[in-house]
Amino acid sequence: MLNLNSTIDLDVKKFWHWWTGELSFLVPDKIKQLVSDKRGTLIVRPQGNQFILSFMDGQHSEPIAQLERNETGIAQYKELLSNDERLVKSPLIIRLSSRDAIQKELSLPSAAKENLQQVVAYELDRYTPFKAEQIYFAVKPLDVENEPGQLRVILIIVLKETVDSLYEDSKAMGMLPLFIDFEEMANDLPVRRAHYNLLPEKLRPKTANLPRVVHGALIGLFLVLLATAMIMPVWFEYREVNALQARVDTIEKEAKKVNLLEADMDAMLNETRQLLTEKTTTPALVVILDTLSTLIKDNTWLAYAQYSDKQLQMQGESPNASTLISVLEASEIFTNARFVSPVTQDSVSKLERFQITVDATKAGGIDGSGKK
Repeated sequence: MLNLNSTIDLDVKKFWHWWTGELSFLVPDKIKQLVSDKRGTLIVRPQGNQFILSFMDGQHSEPIAQLERNETGIAQYKELLSNDERLVKSPLIIRLSSRDAIQKELSLPSAAKENLQQVVAYELDRYTPFKAEQIYFAVKPLDVENEPGQLRVILIIVLKETVDSLYEDSKAMGMLPLFIDFEEMANDLPVRRAHYNLLPEKLRPKTANLPRVVHGALIGLFLVLLATAMIMPVWFEYREVNALQARVDTIEKEAKKVNLLEADMDAMLNETRQLLTEKTTTPALVVILDTLSTLIKDNTWLAYAQYSDKQLQMQGESPNASTLISVLEASEIFTNARFVSPVTQDSVSKLERFQITVDATKAGGIDGSGKK
């Protein structure tokens, strides 16, 4: 059953690259060789103070040499170039192992897809223990099914000093790497458009555009002839997908409105719960006054009373002020009753003057009266 809530992402450019790549297999190798003299890729793997060289042609990898990163290695590499024409004409890449680089899987908002490098660079200190000026990094989207609104990518990190040292040593040997990648997340060499590169822009070689333009023009002309009979069905399908996407967008807008309403309701419920909690923490003022009128006898009177921050302060006169402490402590809503000043006797009324502070606490039902 068709799920209208799923995201339909039709990337025409990606489809075109895939389609032309598949059709390029129909081009005879001799024709390809007329416009490109490259036969494979020279892969350089750093290992301690050595460079391990191998030659990859398609899926076949052939060990070439193991060179020291010094004057001896430079001489050996020059000899290899003079004896093997393939190495001269093939692009060279440096492939790092887990000793030199690390990777980390991230989940990002799908909106970051068009600007991955900048988005990750902005949050780099949150993803890694390194400062931005200490590392080079690259971001590679994973070819997996993502959660709605999310994009899973791999962040590959290498110390700047590692790359700079490798570049200086390889340059001294006459090697100009096209790019640097990571063994555990190696680039698909035939698919050039999907390459990531740990080599900073300032160190990348400047490639001539003319051979690439000629090669692309010849291959493109051949493919356009094949595509003419196929493009119309794809175009109609694309229009249908756009129409369906418009309907999906409308449904998503309505869903967002519902989600906003639900969020507002949840916020109101939380505020209500907080108010109820605050209300039931201490008894209401009317309950406090009612309780005082019940506890304090007619021969005792109050001249002053103040309630603030769950604390009640009272001043007054009583025939026996010391009994008031036990009377208040026996109440369900009062605790920690205490005199805050010495008890004195009025010379006229012969009554004891007192000043008492007592804490008010909740003692049962929501009205603070102790009733369930």
